[in-house]
Amino acid sequence: MKLYELKAIAERLGKFTFISRARRIEDNTIELVFDKRDSYFFNMTRGHSFIYKAPSQRPLQGYNAPFDKLLHSLVSASRLLEVTVPDNDRVLRLKLAPKSSYKDKVITLQFEFTGKNTNAILIDENEVIIEALRHIDADSSFRVIRPGVELLPIPRRVLSPDSTDHDTQKPHVVSPQHPANIDMLLEERYRTVQAKRLTEMKKQKLSSVAKKIKKLSQLLDKLPDAEKLAQEEKKQKEYGNLILANLYQIKPYDRKLKTYDFEGREITIPLPKNVKVNRMSDHFFNLSKRAKSKAKNIHIEKENLESKKAFYENIYYALEQAKEPYELELLVPKRGKSKRKKEKLKEGELFWIEDYKVLVGRNSNENQKLLGMAKANDLWMHIRDIPSSHVIIRTDKQNLPDSVIQAAAKLCVDFSVKNPGDYEVDYTKRKFVKVQEGSNVLYNKYNTIRVTKEGVEIRV
Repeated sequence: MKLYELKAIAERLGKFTFISRARRIEDNTIELVFDKRDSYFFNMTRGHSFIYKAPSQRPLQGYNAPFDKLLHSLVSASRLLEVTVPDNDRVLRLKLAPKSSYKDKVITLQFEFTGKNTNAILIDENEVIIEALRHIDADSSFRVIRPGVELLPIPRRVLSPDSTDHDTQKPHVVSPQHPANIDMLLEERYRTVQAKRLTEMKKQKLSSVAKKIKKLSQLLDKLPDAEKLAQEEKKQKEYGNLILANLYQIKPYDRKLKTYDFEGREITIPLPKNVKVNRMSDHFFNLSKRAKSKAKNIHIEKENLESKKAFYENIYYALEQAKEPYELELLVPKRGKSKRKKEKLKEGELFWIEDYKVLVGRNSNENQKLLGMAKANDLWMHIRDIPSSHVIIRTDKQNLPDSVIQAAAKLCVDFSVKNPGDYEVDYTKRKFVKVQEGSNVLYNKYNTIRVTKEGVEIRV
């Protein structure tokens, strides 16, 4: 951060009267909404911290750490008393009067743009730490960041107006230039950073989905041919019958049987190892049955693989069209933490939207399984009048936010259809869905949400 920018930001924020909302929207990014209308974002990534201005954003996930709870209770709806850059240092301090405070209680939200120790810290009026985005122990730094510990000053490293915290070793000329409109600069920074981030995220997630598509294609290519399986069934059955007819000739140590088939042609049958002579015919009959079963079910396995491949192809196309990191994260979430990491789903795909578990069927069989797994009050959704993925939202009897329903409906459309257009997604509680044949259902007491799928190229 350049010092003149930090000062201009402090001056701009100082014109507001209160902070209406404070929350973490990503692992390292905090959103502050001033006077119910202007959102500023503080990206506190170590070694790459910056501030930008943008429309309010939905969190990629729910954050419920002690820091997040205190950020909400102390900073949201607080009165803004003062915004400063103390001692021309790498710090932005917001002095606040919490809404729930007694009398004249004052706290400070301090943003520190200090390289690897970049942090956001809540401090009381005695400079004692209430909570922090990152805790720092004594073995990592002399400056301990822990609740209940007095906050020590940052070692002095004064920035000149044009310098950043990465290049303070070089002398600088103080620039008289002051941003006429700091909001324009911060909004432009948002667009630049967002475009770069979108490109990087899209590349990574497209690569991830492409690998899944490739793997499914390889499995499809490796599927045995039904005709060859029928020939294998016939051959192994004939071997079994010939073994029975020539059982008296086979010695326990024989490794092959030379004989004639039932049409008088000479034939050599390789004999299995470690199988008793009187069980050899069963060995070949079992191989014949296995080939017959494979031939019978090969089309089911093929349909299953093809439907999963089509599912991931739809995700790939939706990723190509995504315009926001939130959309990318929704379509292909990063690996979850704690309980999410341990969650596995045998049938369908598992997603999380604002801490709600969302299950998506990739084909008719998985749709049936999800219907069986769903609880009475879980929310079920499906695109009206066309075949689509079934989506189940686990509710635990809670009222779902509209944003979760909207996002889940978008998943339903993105995973089900390639063609752009307007689609109507019906949703209702699982208890109002009556299963007919397979994954066909009848339902009542439903609501409908319209989802627009934009600009996906029609593939043929």
